[in-house]
Amino acid sequence: MNVRIGVSTLAVLLLALMFVLAGGAALRESVTFDEVAHIGAGVSYWQKFDLRFNAEHPPLAKMLAALPLVLRGVHADYSHITWTISVDFFPAFLGEWVFGEYLLTRWNDPQNTLVWARFPMLLLTLALGWLVFVCARRLGGDWGGLLCVAVYASTPAFLVFGPLVLTDVPITFFTLLTLWAMAALWENPDRRNVRRMGLALGSAILTKFTAPIVFFAFIAVSLSTRWWPSAGQPASKVDAKQWRKLRWRAMRIATCWAALWVYVVYFIFSWNQPMTIPGLAGHGLLAAGVGRLLMPIWIVLRGLFLVVISGNRPTFILGHAYPHGIWFFFPVLLLLKSPPGFLGLLLGALILAWIGKRLGCLPVVEGTSATLWRVLWVSLSTFAAICILSHFNVSVRHFTIPLVLMILLLAPVPRLLARIREASPKLAWSSSALVVLLAVGCVSSAVRAYPNYFAYIDPIASGHPAYWYFTDSNLDWNQALPEVNEFVRQHNLPDVPMDTYAMFDSNAWVPNSRLWDCQAPSDADAGKWVVVSANMILDSHNCAWLTQYPQEAIAGGSMYAVHLPATIPPAGSPGGPPPVAERRIFLGMPFEMREFFQRLARRPEDIPKAMAEMQDFFQKQIQEQKKK
Repeated sequence: MNVRIGVSTLAVLLLALMFVLAGGAALRESVTFDEVAHIGAGVSYWQKFDLRFNAEHPPLAKMLAALPLVLRGVHADYSHITWTISVDFFPAFLGEWVFGEYLLTRWNDPQNTLVWARFPMLLLTLALGWLVFVCARRLGGDWGGLLCVAVYASTPAFLVFGPLVLTDVPITFFTLLTLWAMAALWENPDRRNVRRMGLALGSAILTKFTAPIVFFAFIAVSLSTRWWPSAGQPASKVDAKQWRKLRWRAMRIATCWAALWVYVVYFIFSWNQPMTIPGLAGHGLLAAGVGRLLMPIWIVLRGLFLVVISGNRPTFILGHAYPHGIWFFFPVLLLLKSPPGFLGLLLGALILAWIGKRLGCLPVVEGTSATLWRVLWVSLSTFAAICILSHFNVSVRHFTIPLVLMILLLAPVPRLLARIREASPKLAWSSSALVVLLAVGCVSSAVRAYPNYFAYIDPIASGHPAYWYFTDSNLDWNQALPEVNEFVRQHNLPDVPMDTYAMFDSNAWVPNSRLWDCQAPSDADAGKWVVVSANMILDSHNCAWLTQYPQEAIAGGSMYAVHLPATIPPAGSPGGPPPVAERRIFLGMPFEMREFFQRLARRPEDIPKAMAEMQDFFQKQIQEQKKK
């Protein structure tokens, strides 16, 4: 067996380990926050060719997840009011959550439905791992590819979010494909590379509305060639300008192919969707025909509109809540949510690059791979800068593209060590041993953390509980309900008050559970075991008072079971819940969204009334703001 085959075999084994770890953890988890809407929407796309649900995200990832469910004959009731009332944009935003909950927990078996929906996502996660391996092997040889796939397969962010029905890992997959296609186009802007670029870019746009950020990366790559000429670039300014112009033309054509691919998918899968474009609906056959042709564009624009208006959200990090995003959110999260081995490899790679430069061992990425290397590191700078400057600071899952690009920057390390060995053998051998040790440490960290990847935190971080450092899907996304149910079974609890981080009913996973607010316990709760999401302790609710009572961590600290005292102290008193003025509302909303959606799940016929109530509420809020 030659080295290349042996390394490929090791890479497959690492991805097999990832399959076991990520898949095994996902099998133990309940449906998470966004999956409720995504799974139901994906099923409706295939069964009805109607994109009314979850228009805030493009359809591709949800369609991939729903495909095995549809092939297995999953049941959805399209005579249900959650479907029939969701014709317009905002009613559909309410209806998608209730429809998704019904599809998962009432019309089908929750566990089987969830397993089959997550299976394609798990396969796509492994495909991304193989793409990382192949890309890294091109940049840094066989051992560079193996190093990168070892880090990728053991990174908690990919282990936890990879199998879930979300857009984050799929957009990372298609973005990396797009960047590789961009490098090929930059090397040779022929028709084949243009079409490949168009297909990859279109697939990325069909996955997440933030995909066009890749255009900023392309602009940055083009600008970089003005100061650092790339391989094959003409020396004279006139010829270099023409050289760049040819590639810009190829990029424009690729963008047209991408737009056509996006349009065709939206056109086909919105064929049965009621045409709701203002000014065209209900105005005759010609207007209906024009409206049907414009419907894909209309759906995309509405989705982009929702992304724009929701782009600034409150942030919680390091024990402090902020009303908007902050620049250091993702850098801090990278340090807290990464294994020590990965951080050590990143630091070591920088030190080795400095040593290699001093010894004259650079560059180690040459030839046709140099263009790909440039595209990747320039794109990393672009995506990381946009993440840091944005005000949408929620979760490490929104940082997966920079994360995978950082992993790929490790690819040249083994080849660099081989060159350093010629000048300083002892330094190279000791550094090689350290690299191997850190890579093994990454894999070891992943195995030890199984299955609690949601609540993973770097062991170096100490002195505070995890909920002091971060919240949201960095810690708990309501995935721990099966473990809560096991706790309930062991303690034989007939009544389970739960302060959960979700908008749907938990009874499908925890029978006898009920929605509870840890800020407002009643006298009837005294002496009981209650379960609270770790997100509610300092951020979404104000429940630090619970930490002084007997408690048990669930799912590695994602949730806590707390034994309340026989007598609960009055609000605002020592040992008691906070006074009314210091209570916080879930997700920072002006009203309790959990009660709102659970009421609609119990009585979906109230959706029209609830929609009117919401509109009146927000109109009053706007009027009050104008008065101020």
